[in-house]
Amino acid sequence: MIAEEYNQRLLNDHAYLSDLGITIEQQGSGTARLSLPYHDSIVNPDSDAIHGGVVATLIDHAGGVAIRTTMDDPGEVPHATTDLNITYVRPATGDLTADASVVRSGTTMGAITVDVSADTPRGVKTVAVGRLSIHMDRDR
Repeated sequence: MIAEEYNQRLLNDHAYLSDLGITIEQQGSGTARLSLPYHDSIVNPDSDAIHGGVVATLIDHAGGVAIRTTMDDPGEVPHATTDLNITYVRPATGDLTADASVVRSGTTMGAITVDVSADTPRGVKTVAVGRLSIHMDRDR
């Protein structure tokens, strides 16, 4: 199965990701753009900022979508996030867009960066920057 079909099926079949409202906007060779609409159920109590764990989930899934575009058949390659680092730079108070880019896709390890931006009263601004390492077993 090609990566684009696999990624969409994985998103559709994953209740948590679907419940959050994550969508795949674009995916290509080593890149992906995902979106997540702002809604009250994902914000911190007494705040208008989206919970950091939700942002982390978006980053993790965007990285997975991007790395799978480098695989011939992602359903046949076991893979999992082994490291997730996030720097939150401002509160996420609007619709989110995650742009993921594969830095390296090797036989056993992949590295991905993800920039998350949000609509703000001052325009689109970066709210978080993520970095993922993903273990893969292409030789399985």
